[in-house]
Amino acid sequence: MHLSFTSPRQVKIGDAAAFAGTTPRAIRHYHQIGLLREPERGADGRRRYGYDDMIRLLWIRRMAEAGVGLDDVRAAFDDAQDVDENLRRLEETLAAQEVEIRRQLTAVRRLRAVGSPLGLLSDLVTDRLAHLPPGAVRQSDVDALMVTERIFGPIAAAIQAGSVIVLATHPELRAEEDRLDAAEESLDDGVDPDDPRVEELAQLRYAHLKAVERALVAAGLDAVEDELFETDDDEEHDVQMSVYEAFTKMPYDFSPARMRCVVRSGQLLAQD
Repeated sequence: MHLSFTSPRQVKIGDAAAFAGTTPRAIRHYHQIGLLREPERGADGRRRYGYDDMIRLLWIRRMAEAGVGLDDVRAAFDDAQDVDENLRRLEETLAAQEVEIRRQLTAVRRLRAVGSPLGLLSDLVTDRLAHLPPGAVRQSDVDALMVTERIFGPIAAAIQAGSVIVLATHPELRAEEDRLDAAEESLDDGVDPDDPRVEELAQLRYAHLKAVERALVAAGLDAVEDELFETDDDEEHDVQMSVYEAFTKMPYDFSPARMRCVVRSGQLLAQD
């Protein structure tokens, strides 16, 4: 249906905004940046918008709703040759935004399915831990896995998840882990790095890690690790060291004594 008017009709800014689906403030902004010409004013000094003004305003709103920036809207009006290029760039931008939105949507769905915060880790890690009962994985375990994943990647974190499984399924090893953690924390209380307790604790930590490794092998979890990371022995040592190297890269507020204990434990493990 074609609309025709027997006589010109002009409307105030509020009516123009309501018709176009915008606000008077937005229309004033369009005037300020030269996107919409200043219309005639009535006897009362207020703007009056005619048919051509409304058509231009409708086009501005439609393009803005499509995601076209105001500068590109102006270019589209001012130079028809630039329209295709502007739309091409807009299409690329929207496509990138779509990819990011899909990534975020996938992350949210994983959080709902797996649970927070474990669902923030990669599929490789969460898949390995999926069979554990709720609450078996501690927040400290998730924190350590996240650090390893961030620094060394999902494969290293998935391999480290094997140790988390062992601790979650072997109460005696978990108890020893807690005891060693508490002992290492005590090194922050002004203990000298050369104190014999540092070496003693490093040896105990090393022995505990070997016990965890034996339990991991006994449970057949090492076979999964071989599938995740097929490499030579030297590179396997690098992966085993990942937890300790993470301590040196993260801004932990550890005392020199505690840091030496951590590094010394890793040295002992690497010497095997």
